[in-house]
Amino acid sequence: MAADPAESPSDPPIDRMLDGVAARLRALRTRRGLTLAELSEETGISTSTLSRLESGGRRPTLDLLIRLAAVYRASLDDLVGAPQIADPRVHPKPFYRGGKAIIPLTRSNPDLHAYKMVLPGHPPEAPVEQRAHEGYDWIYVLSGRVRLALGDEELVLEPGEAAEFDTRMPHGTASASLEPAEILNLLSAQGERVHLREAR
Repeated sequence: MAADPAESPSDPPIDRMLDGVAARLRALRTRRGLTLAELSEETGISTSTLSRLESGGRRPTLDLLIRLAAVYRASLDDLVGAPQIADPRVHPKPFYRGGKAIIPLTRSNPDLHAYKMVLPGHPPEAPVEQRAHEGYDWIYVLSGRVRLALGDEELVLEPGEAAEFDTRMPHGTASASLEPAEILNLLSAQGERVHLREAR
């Protein structure tokens, strides 16, 4: 008897893949420290729908996955657990926040995010804006000179110098001159949320 085309051998793996989405979405939200209400605000998806997605009560649609992937800065493959492709290259999509050009360098690590940032020229006499929050930062100066303000202290970092610090201390970075500077920035998940959301 001919096989029923609806019972394709590829269906069970696809079902298993979709069944795993709920746990991945729940884990990503937990790692990012987001509540359902906060995630709803960022994605435009209702809290009830998000809850059902995370409990497995609703199958995700492409529209929902795209909006969630944008907030988590993850690929669709990461959300559905698709097999990793052989090409490990990241294809950055620069964006701008608070006058800074920000280039993502990671795509699938939910706990740590790497960016290249171009800091615009900054008047040497102007103060460096600071903020404090949960998390941890690491910066490396690629070019130019960078002012790193940590509470009441301020350092000037030269190319090739690095700094790491607990972000519960008020902190901020700016170019040390009217010329732009470039840095590499590693941020914990909490730090990434604050730096990129509040700088809008």
